[in-house]
Amino acid sequence: QVQLVESGGGLVQAGGSLRLSCSASGRTFRSYSMGWFRQTPGREREFVARLRWSGGSTYYADYADSVKGRFTISRDNSKNTVFLQMNSLNPEDTAVYYCAADRISGRVTLEGIEYWGQGTQVTVSS
Repeated sequence: QVQLVESGGGLVQAGGSLRLSCSASGRTFRSYSMGWFRQTPGREREFVARLRWSGGSTYYADYADSVKGRFTISRDNSKNTVFLQMNSLNPEDTAVYYCAADRISGRVTLEGIEYWGQGTQVTVSS
C-alpha cells in the first residue's frame, strides 16, 4: 500500500506561481512512475504531467499541451517526494490537483494508476 499526500495548493493571481508537493510512502519510491492530474467539477480527471521510470535513475518527463512550457515536474527520491512547479498560472488552471503513482505499467495513465492522493485545490484568480 502506497500513501500519497499532496500539499502546496492555494489561491494565486493570474501570472503567479505555485509549487505542489507529493510525499509518498514506500521503500522503493525511486521505481515509481509518478504523475499529476487535475479535475474540475463536472469534468473528467485529466493528465497534467508525469515522470516515467525507465530503470536505474532514468526518468522521462512529459506534459499536457496546455501546461507545456509553464509547468515542471521533478522528484527528490531521497525525500520520497515529487513536485509540480507551476508558473504563469491562468484561471483555466483552477482545479483540484491529484498526485498519482503507477508502479506496474509505468505509463501513468488514468487506467493504470494504482494510488491517488487526496487532492489539493489550486485556484487562480483573474
